[in-house]
Parts: sequence; C-alpha cells; structure tokens
Amino acid sequence: METTGSPSGPEGPAQPERGNARWAVLAGFSASLVGIGLARFAYTPLLPAIVDAHWFAASRAAYLGAANLAGYLAGALAGRALAARAGSAGTLRAMMLLASLAFFACARPVDFAWFFAWRFLAGFAGGALMVLAAPTVLPLVKPSRRGLAGGVIFMGVGVGVAASGTLVPLLLRQGLARTWCGLGALSLLLSLLAWRGWPPSHAAAHPTAAHHATHHAPPSGVLRALFAEYALNAAGWVPHMIFLVDFIARGLGRGLQVGAEYWVLFGLGASAGPILSGMLADRVGFLRALRMAFVLETFGVALPAVTASAPWLTVSSLLVGAFVTGTVPLVLGRVHELLEHHPARQGPAWRTATVCFALLQALAAYAMSWVFARSAGDYRLLFGLGSVALLLALAIDMTMGRRAPSVAKLA
Repeated sequence: METTGSPSGPEGPAQPERGNARWAVLAGFSASLVGIGLARFAYTPLLPAIVDAHWFAASRAAYLGAANLAGYLAGALAGRALAARAGSAGTLRAMMLLASLAFFACARPVDFAWFFAWRFLAGFAGGALMVLAAPTVLPLVKPSRRGLAGGVIFMGVGVGVAASGTLVPLLLRQGLARTWCGLGALSLLLSLLAWRGWPPSHAAAHPTAAHHATHHAPPSGVLRALFAEYALNAAGWVPHMIFLVDFIARGLGRGLQVGAEYWVLFGLGASAGPILSGMLADRVGFLRALRMAFVLETFGVALPAVTASAPWLTVSSLLVGAFVTGTVPLVLGRVHELLEHHPARQGPAWRTATVCFALLQALAAYAMSWVFARSAGDYRLLFGLGSVALLLALAIDMTMGRRAPSVAKLA
C-alpha cells in the first residue's frame, strides 16, 4: 500500500514510509489468517475426523466449535483494554502466539474441559485480533487506498479457510495429533513473519477528515439497526462455518475428502469476497451493496436445506464463503458512511458492531448445537434457521436504511 514519507514540520506530522505501511498490511493479513482463518475455520474440516477418531461424540464436538465463538466474543470485548495496557503491537503479537499455542495444546484429547478451554482461548485471540489489527494498520495507509488495504487484511480469513481445507486432509494422513501440530507450526511461522510489521503506538498516521459538529444526526436507531443486521448476519453463517463439512462428509455420506473440497471452495469465495464487495460498493454504494449481500447470502445458506446436488452445494459454498468476509468491509464502510462527519465515533461504532456480531454468533452456535443434538442430527433444519436470520437482517435494513442520511449519532 503506497504512502508518502515526509519529515515532521509546520505542514503536519511525519508520514509513514511506504515500506512500513506494506509490512503493516502484511502483518494484518497474517493476523486475520491465523486468528480467524486457521484458529476458527480449520476446526470445520477437523470436526468429522475428531468424531471418527472417537475423541469426542458428534454433539460434544459441535459444542467445541461454539466454544471458539464464545472466546471470540470475549476477545472482542477485552481487546481494547489489553492494548491500552500492553500496547497494540505487543497485544497483537501475544494474541497470534496464543492462537498458535492453542493448536499444539489440542494435539491430544486430554479431556473435554481441556479442549473446551483451548478452543475458547483460540477464539479469544481471534476476537482481539479482529478488533485491533485493521484499526492499528489502516491509519498508516492513504485514505484513497484504505479500501484495498482493508480487503487485503480481511482476505487473510479466506486464505486461511482455503489453506485449512487443503492442508487438513493432507495432514490427517499423518494422524490427527500431527494435524493439530502442523497447523500450529504454520500459525507460529506467520506470527513470526508479522512480528516486526506492527507499527509502534507513536507511528504517524495519514490525516482524516475533520469533525464537523454543525451536521445534524439522524435517529440513533439507524446505527443500532446496522449493529442488529451485522449480528443476525453472523448468526446466519453458523451452519456453514461449523456444520458444512460434517453435513457433506457424514450427513450425506460423501466422506471427509469431498467435504474438505467444498471447504476449499468456501475458502476461495472468502478470499475473493472482500475485494469483490469493495468493488461493488464503489459502484452502487455501501447501502445497496449490503442489501444485495443479504439477498445472495440468504439464497446461499438456504440451498443445502433444499438440495444435496453437487452444483448447488458448490454455489452455496462459494456464495456464503464470499460474504463471510465480504460483508465485513461493507459494514465497516457503512459505519464510516453514517458517521462521515464524526470520525472520532467511527472506531467505537466498529467495536460495538464487532461485539454484537460476536455475541449473537456465539449464542447462535450454542443454540444450533443444541438443536442439532435434540433433532437427531437434522442438518437441513440448521441451514433453514440460518436463512431466516439473514432474511430478518434484510427486513431490518429495508425498514431502517431509508431513514439514514450521511451521518448518524452513535448512541
């Protein structure tokens, strides 16, 4: 990402060097890859292998996936406080190391509580990285390039998904324990790669627009509605994020290898999602792009509930994967659009959105794990519930979005 370098002077603060910004974006990419792409999503192709190896029963293994989402919520809540004490760079390094350590800790089925704790800690690291990484990196990038930089950072999630879908079946040939260790080694390598990329707390930032107090704010319900939509969006993804590979491998009886292939498709969609969503928003605006995303997501999540056809499952994997990452920059852009003249409120609003996202996603994961256990493994019911959540998000947006002018007051 290009930046301009100039010394401090009367004209303004020193600007960061081009190389620093590029390394910082690479560090952000690595953080999303480790904290979300691997620490969360690698569990999905591992789930049927854990069940088949008799480490845990299917219902208990699903709760371990939910533990990661609960940890994500805790990390999103605690990330800013940790950074205030240890600094953003130190906290980001520590969280990447924690996510890496969690893989090694899960290499033996000690007991359910041990696994639950480490899956929770992996989620905690991911939540803190999501809250801290992009806000730490993006101020170093020119405002005109921040959309692209944000897309590169969040693309790490999709690359992690695709990598896990490719690597896990290969590593499983060496055994389940070695698979966990291999993922831990990869995460540790990426953590070291990002180590010196994080900017110090005193790093200069590109200036943003000044606060304009004279602008009137629309009803605060508009921003609250956006938080609710983002949270419902997170709930709608849960069936794919936790159960997609297991549904194909065991529910449809097609085996882990086939299930992992669909997970790779999910990851390819997630890799392209942020860039494509940004391009769409540039053409039609964030509001329309977000509504289009909700429509396409609803269709994609509902497909496995009505068909087991391979072509339609391919479409479902690609679509949902694309918007798992693609809606993140759309919601972030919508927050900035609503608070265009209140830049100091954009950061707190994004943190609130992330916490709402994590909270409902964790609740949905536990609820759907409970439904799965009580319904004798009815996967299609889960995909139906996910599509209902996304339809509700679209309904809220259609109702409230029309009330929003260019700025909003953060409640």
